[in-house]
Amino acid sequence: MCKRSERNMTDYAEEQRNELEAIESIYPDSFTVLSEEPTSFTITVTSDAGDNDETVETTLKFTYVEKYPDEPPLWEIFSQENLEDGDAEDVLALLQQQAEENLGMVMIFTLVTAVQEKLNEVVDQIKNRREEDKKRKDKEAEEAEKVAFQGTVVTIENFLAWKATFESDMADLRKKRQKEEEQTGKTKLTGKQLFERDHNLDTSDIQFLEDAGNNVEVDESLFQDIDDLDLDEDDPDFDPLDMGSDED
Repeated sequence: MCKRSERNMTDYAEEQRNELEAIESIYPDSFTVLSEEPTSFTITVTSDAGDNDETVETTLKFTYVEKYPDEPPLWEIFSQENLEDGDAEDVLALLQQQAEENLGMVMIFTLVTAVQEKLNEVVDQIKNRREEDKKRKDKEAEEAEKVAFQGTVVTIENFLAWKATFESDMADLRKKRQKEEEQTGKTKLTGKQLFERDHNLDTSDIQFLEDAGNNVEVDESLFQDIDDLDLDEDDPDFDPLDMGSDED
């Protein structure tokens, strides 16, 4: 490889051409030439599959500058899949770092390899984030179940708060019932008010006795000979209960 001080435009062009041929043989299925003047191409980089076969992918676009590799190529993320914006920014920062470290040498393979490793790290991070999210949800569910099982611990503060709310609700309920009674006229009466309101109540007992008397069966044979009795009702010693004893 020529030293920087000895390179001319022909040397730059040759190095670029040789690297392009090598890159095409290394990445035959993911390498695509976009233009020749200037030389521009894309390489699709895909991570290894994660536990659930998930992958992240990005297509990088490189463009040679006139004095590459003494000057870094131009690059951009041409497309991406399952790659979050924050991770994409990390990829661009990584390309910048690797390019600065490899100035003077053809570097496309080095840049792509670094991005490949970065994407593998992203897949691992996705796995870790998923596990952390599951742990968080499990913990929240456990705490919710514990609270539901234990109930609320009663303290002076929350008891007084509950008491104030309860008394307020009861007062509102009483006002509501009173308002409804006033509107419907169905106020509950006392016993005295019921008596004064229903004048038939004072004769109810008499009426009951009269109705009962109409249903009493009388044995008239007990009174058939009553006219034959010699009763001296004027006698001060007269006692109807002793009538039977005189006959004896």
